Amino acid sequence: MRVLVVEDEEQLADAVARGLRLHAIAVDVAYDGREALELASYVGYDVVVLDRDLPDVHGDEVCRELVTASGASRILMLTAAGRVRDRVGGLALGADDYLVKPFVFAELVARVRALARRTPRAAPPVLERAGIRLDPARRTVARDGRQVALGRREFDVLHELMRAGGGLVSSARLRASVWDEHAGAGTGVLRVTITSLRRKLGDPPVIENVPGRGYRL
Repeated sequence: MRVLVVEDEEQLADAVARGLRLHAIAVDVAYDGREALELASYVGYDVVVLDRDLPDVHGDEVCRELVTASGASRILMLTAAGRVRDRVGGLALGADDYLVKPFVFAELVARVRALARRTPRAAPPVLERAGIRLDPARRTVARDGRQVALGRREFDVLHELMRAGGGLVSSARLRASVWDEHAGAGTGVLRVTITSLRRKLGDPPVIENVPGRGYRL
């Protein structure tokens, strides 16, 4: 499960993120609405924990855009605005749940997990390119009919490259999509993952490095 915490009070945002990570949940943090929309544009979050009163882009607008963009991420509004009309308004925007500050952390974790379990998503399409067949739902990879066993990070990197359809994917985008902010991934870690992925996929090589820009399939 991967969660985006959107909260402009940095101490609270970081505390929520630390607590969720203790429950084996991968977490990214955005301190304003614009950053949240940017992250959500290329990371498929299972749940977004969203404060309403955000600077730059208001939380209500973030909620609208997330719902309009795909509706795949479940949205939990976490805010001090706790009147009935506030809760009704938030749910009307497309939020899936609403939790008022101050809150009990165990309840937040339970709500996040419950949202992640809701309504199974449609199975993502199987991707094929350059003789490689990648099934995101089953997390399997084959090349020219031969099954290829990949580690989790290798699979996710290959998935991002295949989703781009041969287009260039920057190193920064690969790191953000595959590793959460807490885990982190420097250029060296990505390079090692790419090297291992190339070796496992075999010859002829299919992953091209564009120096200073990124990678493409």
